[in-house]
This record gives sequence, structure tokens and C-alpha cells, in this order.
Amino acid sequence: KALLDATAETITSLPSEYNYLRKIERLIADRKAMYFEKNQMDWAMGELLAYGTLLQEGYNVRLSGQDVERGTFSHRHAVIKSENAEDEIVLLNRINPEKQGHFSAYNSLLSEYGVMGFDYGYAMASPNTLTLWEAQFGDFSNGAQIMLDQYVSSAEDKWKLQNGLVLLLPHGYEGQGAEHSSARMERYLQLCAKDNMFVANCTTPANMFHILRRQMKTKYRKPLIVFTPKSLLRHPQAVSTKEEFIEGSFQPLISDETVNAKDVKSVVFCSGKFYYDLYKAREERGRMDVALIRLEQLFPLPVAEIKASLAQFKNASDIVWAQEEPRNMGA
Repeated sequence: KALLDATAETITSLPSEYNYLRKIERLIADRKAMYFEKNQMDWAMGELLAYGTLLQEGYNVRLSGQDVERGTFSHRHAVIKSENAEDEIVLLNRINPEKQGHFSAYNSLLSEYGVMGFDYGYAMASPNTLTLWEAQFGDFSNGAQIMLDQYVSSAEDKWKLQNGLVLLLPHGYEGQGAEHSSARMERYLQLCAKDNMFVANCTTPANMFHILRRQMKTKYRKPLIVFTPKSLLRHPQAVSTKEEFIEGSFQPLISDETVNAKDVKSVVFCSGKFYYDLYKAREERGRMDVALIRLEQLFPLPVAEIKASLAQFKNASDIVWAQEEPRNMGA
């Protein structure tokens, strides 16, 4: 809680010596209310709290990619520009300047192949830096396919090289067109074998917080592929409380506590943003005989948790996988 409070205090306070755009002042004020009054953190807050707590524990954080300082969907604002001087203010580096790790964010050129290759090397040379590469849209990782095949998915088996690079790939069908929807999860899952990497599609800010921290807290390094949301960045249901950050850890599967297990006839497994679409449809139809189970980690597949979840709904006659991607794509 102390690490969270210190992070929240700093990233929700703008230094008074600068002038800011009104939009930025409002955003930072909203974050302050989110943490200190409402106790409902959104996605960006969950992500920034993960970085801030790791920095205080002595880790460095390096984030690169296309528009990462602001975030493609204007959600992150990890680097703030002053209105009158274009000075760059990085609030995460002001938590405890003498004793914390360093946060760096770099808006990179549109060469996914070159940038991901560089960051893979950076993550290998600096295993105590949380090194993240974010695509503007998940599809854009296409341009780095050689890096994914030759290094990210296979280097540990080929050359015994451990690497903790994190890929953040915005994914979800929100009507933004063919090249801005699918991060091609099927490709990553085809590259999975022998626990070579983590592949996740989280639905809550707290789970995102925990999975990012897990990258550094484990005693080994594995690449992590996270299919990050777009519409969930501001979805009223996609929020987490302080307690969910402070207690527990990453949940590879989230079962359905909103239904009465005895009444459930259909169990629907799903992943990511689609859960909220299904939840809304279930509410509209009043179908409380349907349980919605979220697979937060797609690989390694949480088999024990899946079995435990199915045992919970033993009256169900129907077990379904639901996804918004076409049949030959997605998980």
C-alpha cells in the first residue's frame, strides 16, 4: 500500500512551475479522484501503478513503440509536455528520485522489425529492466515477424537465452477497420511450446498490474505477449480497487461469481474485451443460467484452474468457447 500511495500521490500531482493544456490538468485531476476518492482505477492507472511500484523497488522501466508516451488511445500520458515551453515532465521519475529506478519512454519510428530487435537486445543486456514494446495497433507487429520467429519464441530453446521482453498489442474488433483490429493471437499461440513464453489477454486493470510486476518478480525471464484493449481503456466496468492491487496476484483464469452455480446450464469460456460484450448481452436477455469464464492467460494454459471452474458448474450441459474473431483466427 505504501508503494502504491507514493506512486499515486506523485503521478496525480502536476509540478506548479509549468503551464499545461486544460485537458491534461483535467486528466490528472481525474486520476487523483480515481485513487484517493472513488477507489476505482482504470486501465492506464493500473499500468502506471505497476511501473511506479517496480521503480521504487529498484527496477528500471523502458517503454518504446509508436506513440507510447501519450498512448495511441490518449490513455497513458506517461510523458507530459508543458504548454509554453515543450518541456517534458515524467512524473514517474519524481516518486523518490534519489532511490528509485529510471523510467524511459520513447516514441519510435514505424519500423517494427528494427525497434523490436533493438528492444529484444536491450531486455537481454538488462534483465532488471522491464522492457516493453507497444504496437500502435496489434496488427503492426506483423512487421517484426522475423524477430518473433527467430528470437522471441525460440531463443531459449535454441541458444539458452532467457529474455523478459513484453509486447503490448492493442487488440479487439471495435469497427476500426481490418488493419486495426486483430493482433493475430493465433500466430503467437502457434509459436507456443514447452512454456517458452506467456500469452495473456487481461480484462481488469489489477490483473494487468500483477502480470507486469510478475515479469520482474520471477527468478527467470520469459517473453510476455499481452493483447491489450482499446474500448476497455475507458469502460465503466473495467476498473479495479486498491485492494485488488495490494492483495493477491495475477489470476490466469477468472471464474464467474455473479451467477448461482446450481442454475447454470451453459458455461462460456472467453477472453479479453469480448467478456464485457457477452456480459452485456446476458444482462439484456436475463440469461443468468449462463456462466462466463475469463481465460486471462492463454499460454501456458491454466488447466488446473479450468478443471476447478468446470467442477463448480456441474449441472451445466453445454460448454462453449466464444470469441469475436473469425473462426480461423483468434485463440
